[in-house]
Amino acid sequence: QQSTLGLWEEGCTATAMAASAGGRISLPGAATNAAGGADAGEGDSGALQVAEALRTIALKNPCAHCGKQGALKRCSICKQVWYCGAECQKAGWRRHKKRCAPPLSINEICAKVLAAHTAGKWRGVLEWEVRMEELMEGQPDAACNGILSWFFIAHLRGSLSTGSPQHALSAASLGSRRVDLLGKMERFRDQGEALCSVAQTLIFAGKSQEAAGFLKRARAVAEAHGFFSVECTACCGLGQVEILGGRHEEGVELLRNALVASSLRENEDDAMELEVLLHLTDALFQTRQIDEVEPLVLRFREAAKAQSRRKGGNSCYWESKSIYTSARLHEARGKPQDAGREVRALLDLLRENGAAVQANLAHLQHLLLHASENLKILDPELG
Repeated sequence: QQSTLGLWEEGCTATAMAASAGGRISLPGAATNAAGGADAGEGDSGALQVAEALRTIALKNPCAHCGKQGALKRCSICKQVWYCGAECQKAGWRRHKKRCAPPLSINEICAKVLAAHTAGKWRGVLEWEVRMEELMEGQPDAACNGILSWFFIAHLRGSLSTGSPQHALSAASLGSRRVDLLGKMERFRDQGEALCSVAQTLIFAGKSQEAAGFLKRARAVAEAHGFFSVECTACCGLGQVEILGGRHEEGVELLRNALVASSLRENEDDAMELEVLLHLTDALFQTRQIDEVEPLVLRFREAAKAQSRRKGGNSCYWESKSIYTSARLHEARGKPQDAGREVRALLDLLRENGAAVQANLAHLQHLLLHASENLKILDPELG
């Protein structure tokens, strides 16, 4: 290779060059053996074709300093960037040295992704997304599912942190791959839950109709295997989609089905019942079915208090929502003073649970804003 091309750095093999181009070299008359050399009997013709292919690949590389195409010298440390020659490399060193490091092995990358995922650092996980396919190559299905989960959750966290629909769409794409993989592994409960998760990310991205397709598939999985928790989540999601589309009657009926399924679920996830109660009461408020709302609000309030007691004194997420729902009920009944009393109770709850407020700050600020504006309560302390 060196005698033919003259410019390759020492140790720059055909395999490495092909990898840097993102694929394998495949040439007629230039088949390679297991060691990477040309098969005996092909002669110099095969070697020359390989050399010419490598030159073609190299001519596509831009110089990391000046941007000129056809850079033929590669950084010998990181092997990730190319230069026209020593002059450009020296000129670009100040910028490049900040990220120049020997290439990490797949195991080292996997360890870094796992550490970032465990620490909840979604940006740290997504930094390695370009290597995701390499991490999955040759791995068993269970390991591939775990790797896809890391990047799915990272994009989900990114969408919640930034409000970016692009993160939500990326999460949906990864989640769809998980759905297929879990079906192949016959892990049907996990498949149903994954279908619901993909649907929620699509709803966040404003793709309600696409979300409905995933939720209907989740219901089919739930009905085939008797998974009431999946049925509950899927019906709740479909109810939200119907309401978003202006079909309130159909949405309320689906949410009622979700509430029934929540009482039959296999696990003891109280948050599932609370989520359904929240959406069902909101839908009934919108359609002014106040008589039906009242018993649900009481049920919501008691369930939220029970969960707060189980989770300890530092949890107020659901209880704050239930108090706000009670305030809406009083306002709908024409009792603004009772509604104001509930809002002041909400404010006291937030004061008593400082750490929980910090964990859910955006949600609770939004809640207080609506409590003060929608209920038209003029309270200097709230202001």
